[in-house]
Amino acid sequence: MAIKKSQIYASLLQSCNELRGGMDPSQYKDYILTLLFMKYVSDKAASNPLINVPDGGGFADMVAVKNNKDIGEKINIIIRKFGKENDLADVFDEVDFEDEPKLGSGKEMQERLTELVGIFEGLDLHANRVEGDDLLGDAYEYLMRNFATESGKSKGQFYTPAEVSRIIANIIGIGPNTTRNHTIYDPTCGSGSLLLKAADKAPNGISVYGQEKDNATHALARMNMVLHNNPTANIKPGDTLSSPNFTNQNGNGLRTFDFAVANPPFSYKSWATGLNPEHDEYSRFEYGIPPAKNGDYAFLLHFIASLKRTGKGTIILPHGVLFRGNREKDIRKELIELGFIKGIIGLPANLFYGTGIRACILVIDKENAQGRNDIFMVDASKGFLKDGNKNRLSAQDIHKIVSVFNEQHEVEGYSRIVPKDEIASSDNDYNLNIPRYIDSSEPEDMHDLHAHLNGGIPNSDIDALDDYWQVFPTLRNLLFRGNGSPGYSEANIETHQLRAAILTHSDFKAYEHQINTVFQAWREAHETFLASIKTNTRLREVIRILSEDLLERFTDVPLLNRYDVYQALMDYWDETMQDDAYLITTNGWVQAAQPRPPEKKLKETADLTIKKEKYKMDLIPPSLIIARYFAAKQGAIEILKAEQAVAVQALEEFVEEHTGEEGALIGLEGKQGISNKSVIERVMEHREAILNIYPPRTHQYIRTEAIRKTTFANKVWTHDTENENSLFKDSDMPQNPDENGLFEELGVLHECLQLLKAKKQATDAHNQALNDLHMLVLKKYSELREAEVKTLVVEDKWLPDIQSAIEGEVHQLTQVLTGRVKELEERYAQPLPELAREVDDFTAKVEAHLREMGVDWE
Repeated sequence: MAIKKSQIYASLLQSCNELRGGMDPSQYKDYILTLLFMKYVSDKAASNPLINVPDGGGFADMVAVKNNKDIGEKINIIIRKFGKENDLADVFDEVDFEDEPKLGSGKEMQERLTELVGIFEGLDLHANRVEGDDLLGDAYEYLMRNFATESGKSKGQFYTPAEVSRIIANIIGIGPNTTRNHTIYDPTCGSGSLLLKAADKAPNGISVYGQEKDNATHALARMNMVLHNNPTANIKPGDTLSSPNFTNQNGNGLRTFDFAVANPPFSYKSWATGLNPEHDEYSRFEYGIPPAKNGDYAFLLHFIASLKRTGKGTIILPHGVLFRGNREKDIRKELIELGFIKGIIGLPANLFYGTGIRACILVIDKENAQGRNDIFMVDASKGFLKDGNKNRLSAQDIHKIVSVFNEQHEVEGYSRIVPKDEIASSDNDYNLNIPRYIDSSEPEDMHDLHAHLNGGIPNSDIDALDDYWQVFPTLRNLLFRGNGSPGYSEANIETHQLRAAILTHSDFKAYEHQINTVFQAWREAHETFLASIKTNTRLREVIRILSEDLLERFTDVPLLNRYDVYQALMDYWDETMQDDAYLITTNGWVQAAQPRPPEKKLKETADLTIKKEKYKMDLIPPSLIIARYFAAKQGAIEILKAEQAVAVQALEEFVEEHTGEEGALIGLEGKQGISNKSVIERVMEHREAILNIYPPRTHQYIRTEAIRKTTFANKVWTHDTENENSLFKDSDMPQNPDENGLFEELGVLHECLQLLKAKKQATDAHNQALNDLHMLVLKKYSELREAEVKTLVVEDKWLPDIQSAIEGEVHQLTQVLTGRVKELEERYAQPLPELAREVDDFTAKVEAHLREMGVDWE
């Protein structure tokens, strides 16, 4: 059975933790990724003719040497043998499984490597596919992102954030018409993530080329290509600027490509080492020589020179390339006049690993350069999410950037077609700094001086919420009323009642109905489609169809941002639905719905526990089975649970009442609360005390009195006396049999025992009924037919969850409106003269108190 993405991630993080203490993340990533690579290619070798696992050169051979004293040496031999067989020997040059400073020596190395191999041994990657839906590729990206995060400022530049890579892949121009004969190139490919994201947009394939200076990162890129089913990708080592590895047949010029992508190191100071820019044999600097200590334009010029005359490319550069002067300005002017720059996308700050500065994407288009008279600019700097100490682009941020750019759609404060004449004008002088052309600043929230002086809420501020009043036409009159001053109003609803008033208002209910109607139409359009998912379904196509149609249907819905709705779906896809669908495409509906084999020590939270056996259900949670098939039994259990809660509460209140000063239950509570055993022990102590206090000839009376007052069982009081059956004379009777309060305390103890018994009975009844239900639920999983599974997953899980997420976005609107109305009410609640009077009153009171105290402050 295929494993979920979350399971792969958990295992990979566990492997990282094995090495975390011994070395820097920039080093231990090489070991982790090598083992992941070897496990993957070994599992997939039978179905991939381009990979050959020789005898003695596969992951199974690593498993065979676990616990060997020379395990490090033997793993080195295994991976070198595999590398030689598949022309990948250089990929493993940077990793040494005998490195004692990193892995420890002797027993420490033996145990560490044995544990590492064992972690990967538990991953079954046979069923994980290699096409665009491959979760292993996502896992590789996940590791790279984590390594980049942990590697620090100087070592995290081997990875381009996947979100930025997706933008580039979608705007470069690769698509259905791209063929295997087309070429794509990355001159600074790092681990290859950006190059792969772009190449993945070619459904018919594309020829991949790249160069990477750092040897260890070059090895990562080679492995990444194999993991993403691009084993024939041509990835070369070496410095691109000083020693480009891709030249034309004569060797006197650069090879050119149809497409190019790049994320070169920002502001690289030693870019000119090893070459003479003034006499560059590849003619890359004909538009100008970049500054000696800043290589941004050196990479850009190499990039442009590597494109065919019809070539297109996207390159990530620091924002400074748009406006820095001197030599860079001269080069920028040449590129603008030549029409090479099709567009610029300004990105948020702190997106990239290794730097916090803002960056931009330059879109280069040579094919349509001649006659280009404008540049399309996008200011996407404000659309991001906080993710720890970094910023991250959300799915809706990515989609908005891509759709606006590809449609060349002008959006106020976000995007604009800027004429070349405006850029070249004396005011701008070829400065491409985006804020010069797009004002994305938020409008200032103005205060009304008259309202501060005289009270009231300005109608102009209420009018500014007109988008809401258009949708909720009668709500305004509910929230505000005139205050007698022209142009001003006052609140009609107390601030603490605002949200409830909005949610229950008929206008809002009508709006909710409108949203639900749109959603139901989307649901009806895709319910059958979702139920038709099968083993050959491409999941990326599934979420594309679902999300694009949802986005389209919500385009004309007022107030609700359609991209927020889109994000709600994409979040659910990432968190839940993708894993579900992947299990279905790999195992089929019925098999995917079955519980995992039971475990006694499950690391994850169990969905069902029966006789200490813990079960995990990955696709269908037990709550859905119960709701559809065992609702009546669940209702009975809820009644038993309520009865249990009543019994627990009664006991807790009784214990609290009698654990105060001199209470009968003082000292009986342990870590688990009060127990039956501790109460019985206290009863027996009281029995002995009573028998010791009174003379033997009165014991029968005392016993009878105790039983009468406490109704304890006789066995508590059984005691041999000299004359148990004799009659007592009046003179023998105790004058005050309970003068020590023992009988009274026995009554409390008895009542406590009764409450403990009631709690146990209620708990046992609930637990037994729950266990019986769990047995029925577990049995039901094995009886499910495919149609039932589809109903449970599609109708009971996916679609209701998505609807709930969208309803959350609708309710978020009311929070925004409530917050703004509350802000206006509080802003003008107390006019300035009233505040001044309060200050005067408080000042007078303080002065009076000071005079009474004899303090003279003047």
